[in-house]
Amino acid sequence: MLKGISPLLSPELLATLCRMGHGEELVLADAHFPGHQFHEQVIRADGLSIPALLDAILPLFELDAYDPAPVLTMEAVEGDQLDPAVEGAYAEAIARHSSLNPSIRRLERFAYYERARKAHAVLATGDVNKYANIILRKGVTPVAAPC
Repeated sequence: MLKGISPLLSPELLATLCRMGHGEELVLADAHFPGHQFHEQVIRADGLSIPALLDAILPLFELDAYDPAPVLTMEAVEGDQLDPAVEGAYAEAIARHSSLNPSIRRLERFAYYERARKAHAVLATGDVNKYANIILRKGVTPVAAPC
């Protein structure tokens, strides 16, 4: 266990976050998302909600300031509806941890799947909310002040 790092972050997830370069993306997938169909690297986070994981990840993860849409979710398919509380919980977590505080953009379902294929990794969560998937694009980590 490490001080200052959420116990929700597994060693595998921490290593993945460290390996990611700027411009690479991480998919936080809800429990319904077919992660293994779209990606070879699927990290398990069973039983954990995406808002809780955002609160654990975002203090360590700089969002891409050079991308006008560093946070993406999936649009509802025709005839279906999004739950505004899901996106609202994400926006609150982002606002808590990112000075960038970007708006959340939505992608059409199949465009979202293509984006997931190109991501660095998929984090398979236990979140059972419908359309709860979110993609984070990593930015450049700021230089720390000298000790």
